[in-house]
Amino acid sequence: MAIALTPVQAHWGTEADTCLHVVLVEPEIPPNTGTTARLCAGTRTILHLVRPLAFELDDRKLKRAGLDYWPNVVLCVHDDFTEITRIFSAERMHLFTTKATEIYTEHVYRLGDALIFGPETRGLSAEILQRYPQSLATIPIAKDHIRSLNLSNAVSIGLYEALRQLNYPCLSYERDL
Repeated sequence: MAIALTPVQAHWGTEADTCLHVVLVEPEIPPNTGTTARLCAGTRTILHLVRPLAFELDDRKLKRAGLDYWPNVVLCVHDDFTEITRIFSAERMHLFTTKATEIYTEHVYRLGDALIFGPETRGLSAEILQRYPQSLATIPIAKDHIRSLNLSNAVSIGLYEALRQLNYPCLSYERDL
């Protein structure tokens, strides 16, 4: 099974966009990306991967973590972060980092926004963080115990906060169980 790629759409990152976007910059661990892909399929969120990738898209660990949900993943692969900045303005970006002071729940999310996460071993580059200081968000952790959360866990936390603020658009659930 080949993983299908989607070309950039003109309405992404605009008021006409009806989705959220998760951007993984230079992801390194196939199972994290696969798990994030499954999350994106289950929330109708568009997944963007920024090269270089530390794996091939046909990696069996990547596919296994995404299970049989890959046909439901809207996936776009970009050559570099500059391509992301052509789609999303600074006001549409939420850059998750342990180096931020503003907590992710203090951000206001809109459809068409991008939640951006860096590589597992080093996070987003200092250059990116310095260029978008108003867009930085952190997930509080006990930094004296760990350096950071697992990437796919951090994506889940950030994405579900955005979805909660937007009242879970396009998702079905039963309130009265």
